[in-house]
Amino acid sequence: MTAFLFDGPKNAEKTVVLAHGAGAHMDSEFMEAFALGLADCGLRVARFEFPYMTKRRDDGKRRPPDRAPVLLETYLQVAADLGPDNLIIGGKSMGGRIASMIADEAGVAGLICLGYPFHPQAKPEKLRTEHLEDLKTPALILQGERDSFGGQDEVVGYKLSKVIEVSFLPDGDHDLKPRKRSGRTREKNWSDAISRMVRFVAAL
Repeated sequence: MTAFLFDGPKNAEKTVVLAHGAGAHMDSEFMEAFALGLADCGLRVARFEFPYMTKRRDDGKRRPPDRAPVLLETYLQVAADLGPDNLIIGGKSMGGRIASMIADEAGVAGLICLGYPFHPQAKPEKLRTEHLEDLKTPALILQGERDSFGGQDEVVGYKLSKVIEVSFLPDGDHDLKPRKRSGRTREKNWSDAISRMVRFVAAL
């Protein structure tokens, strides 16, 4: 069984799984803010770590993410452990991308991606959208307007499945954080993102 970190009421009707990004643990400031924010809104939230991040926690050594087959197998096992009914999977950056790649196979109720890495930084020609063109699982992608992995000007031109809603956070970067001169705050963008997630889950 996967080692989970749970937040929110045990008897909640729906559970949201949040997977971490490539470089930060499941209890990073970003992950904590979103998990606790969703829990405060009455959702059950489950967090877990991919094998390479578990090893990093054990010995403190930085290492690259596991190869794709390991990441995919791990997330499929997570969905199986929790059961697909009333389960929404997703995560930050890489975590959300892996979730999007197994969502249909896992038969989950929904998908939420926080800062989807549509392409590597500075390589907009290397799109990671092919599987998103025929996705069947209802999905919400929350993206910063100026995300260096796919900003609003780029994303609006992508061919994506009709079940995907892309929602942009004003002046947000890959962490949905705006610049001071925008007049927005990180907390405001994060709070708005959580509200949009809650509405999406409620509508499923």
